[in-house]
Amino acid sequence: MTTPKNVQVSEKNLEITQVRGVVGAKQFQKDTLRSLGLKRIGHTVVRSADAVTVGMVNKVPHLIKVEETK
Repeated sequence: MTTPKNVQVSEKNLEITQVRGVVGAKQFQKDTLRSLGLKRIGHTVVRSADAVTVGMVNKVPHLIKVEETK
């Protein structure tokens, strides 16, 4: 259910969904989720798969689910 740490930079968009809570998570992980625009479990955002977004996604793969969209 979680995302493996292998998301690559591409021209596609990423649909990112938060699947686990941040209670007990480290502060940098909470900050990363907020920077992605995620606020709560089940919240989904669509972002381009640029280097910055991919780096953030690869930092917290255990808290989110990522699907590629066109």
